[in-house]
Amino acid sequence: MSMVIFQPSGRRGYIEKGRTIKDASESLGVDIEGICGERGVCGKCKVRIEEGIFEKYGVVSKRENLSQLKESEGKYLSKKEIDGGFRLACQARIQGDIVIFVPEESRREKQIVRKEARHIPIEVKPAVKKYYVELPKANLKDTTGDWERLQEALFKIYGLTNLRIDYQVLLVLQDVIREGDWKITVSVWQDKEVIKVEPGEVKSSFGLAVDVGTTTVAAYLSDLRTGELVATESMMNPQVVYGEDVMSRISFTINRPDGLKRMNGAIIEGLNGLIGEIASIAHIKTTDIVDMTIVGNTCMHHLFLNINPAHIGRSPFPPAIHHSLDIKAREFGMPAIRDNVSSGNIGAGLCISPGAYVHVLPVEAGFVGADNVAVLIAETPYFKEEIELIIDIGTNGELLLGNKERILCASCATGPAFEGAEIRFGMRAAKGAIEKVYIDRKTKDVRFKVIGREEWNDEVDNIGAKGICGSGIIDGVSQLYLAGIIDKTGRIRDLKGNPRYRIENGQAEYVIAWARETTIGEDIVICQKDIRAVQLAKGAMYAGAKVMMKVLGVERVDRVILAGGFGTYIDKISAAILGMFPSCELEHIYSIGNAAGDGARMALLNVDKRKEADLYGRKTEYIELTIEADFNKEFAQAMGIPHMKDTFPHLESILPP
Repeated sequence: MSMVIFQPSGRRGYIEKGRTIKDASESLGVDIEGICGERGVCGKCKVRIEEGIFEKYGVVSKRENLSQLKESEGKYLSKKEIDGGFRLACQARIQGDIVIFVPEESRREKQIVRKEARHIPIEVKPAVKKYYVELPKANLKDTTGDWERLQEALFKIYGLTNLRIDYQVLLVLQDVIREGDWKITVSVWQDKEVIKVEPGEVKSSFGLAVDVGTTTVAAYLSDLRTGELVATESMMNPQVVYGEDVMSRISFTINRPDGLKRMNGAIIEGLNGLIGEIASIAHIKTTDIVDMTIVGNTCMHHLFLNINPAHIGRSPFPPAIHHSLDIKAREFGMPAIRDNVSSGNIGAGLCISPGAYVHVLPVEAGFVGADNVAVLIAETPYFKEEIELIIDIGTNGELLLGNKERILCASCATGPAFEGAEIRFGMRAAKGAIEKVYIDRKTKDVRFKVIGREEWNDEVDNIGAKGICGSGIIDGVSQLYLAGIIDKTGRIRDLKGNPRYRIENGQAEYVIAWARETTIGEDIVICQKDIRAVQLAKGAMYAGAKVMMKVLGVERVDRVILAGGFGTYIDKISAAILGMFPSCELEHIYSIGNAAGDGARMALLNVDKRKEADLYGRKTEYIELTIEADFNKEFAQAMGIPHMKDTFPHLESILPP
């Protein structure tokens, strides 16, 4: 048997040697495209083999752990693809441990990235504005340089002074002016620099806001004149193949000489693909995008900037920079220079307008990044009287607590359990993932819904479940507790006589979906280990909030706000029952969607929000939870469901006695 790990779905398991990757994918519930009946004559099932030591999984993945490349594969794989580790899943046979990345085009069902944009009012005050000018033609009596001629016109018409011009724009300036018959449109950044010139009058102007999450990446294309949201697009973070959480990726960069290069290259290549997709949706050229903002946690921030994240993985976890940055789009992917020796990636940068700047929002600490600052400027707790607890739930839980008097921030290592990883039948949000669970308190029978179907499992013959995603596992554990199947400590009770209860490999488990209700041919269960993983994740989050409340000197919170794409889809009552946050009136607990993406859009459309981000990002006080004296005690008590000691008056009508 060999360990086979599929990314980005996160599905894994032991597979008999000699079986094809396609066989393994079907056994593990991973849908890989293929229309030729596995005869190797359609080329639709391309996958990439990842090489190296993957400490998180305890495997060494290498191409030699597959059968030799077949002649038939060479017909559908280019030399570049073969050199890059691509194989046809229906032809390559497993001979050892392997990590496999399934590219988007080879996935039968796309991963569902739930980071839709909210309709929020944003005052439009962009960093980049377009100005149309008609220049006097040069002649033998007036041989003023084209740039000086343009500068003079921009001053006379629009009052712009002390302008500079991007070098690459200067190279094409004369040709563009004459192509437009001395009528041109210039894009000016911050009223300081001409970053693009176009022939004739061009009114349209576009900017892109990007939220780079540990698991998912979301992009929002906006009209810089009106603020209108033009298009959205998303993808799985291509770095996920190197580790599902922040620490795994930091370890990868430390343990591999080319680790940083591969991580940076993956996100730059992925972003360029995303930019191409969103431009296609909007029917524009990628170079029509003249401004861009980007946010992400501190590790994603460093990897995007090609900064070694090793130091944020070691105490005292300092980031390379706190402040925001403005970097030319064409500079991304370029090598780092140290003592005249280059390292990193050599590339053409991001494929937006090459003279455009990318504004990278500031970070707060080693594990509280620009995404949290984006949430901060989107929700503005620093202007409010009420004490707000804002939780951005993801692979890395980030917390904000406070009001206009004082704001605290912290990070807690929730791990990827809430994303469906480290759960026996866990998976990310995709078609077939169980996302809602209800257990009858008397009969102990289970009802569930899967992504992609409106019906519950008892309303159709075969609902086609593949696994459980994050919202499903939160529902599932809270329902197990309400039904008395698990006790306050999270232990599964002995339910002899109940066909859903059983002991397998020495641990108790409870069947959520029978094999006949799945597409993977086996029962989907929640086991004792799954419950412990959820308890660890939610315990860290609750303990973090409690420590922050003590530091702030408050005994309650007035409002709990769940941020992030994941926070939008979890049931707030299930989360409260589980004990993910301190007690709060249920009507004051609500989700706001991808607030990090909202903040990135605000910074894109309003330069004052960029200043606000720098100001309040530094004013926010970071709390290092691991050195707080009460954290371990709070964490231990928070392992209980909903808590070992704290009361939840707002849940009295719901919780068991």
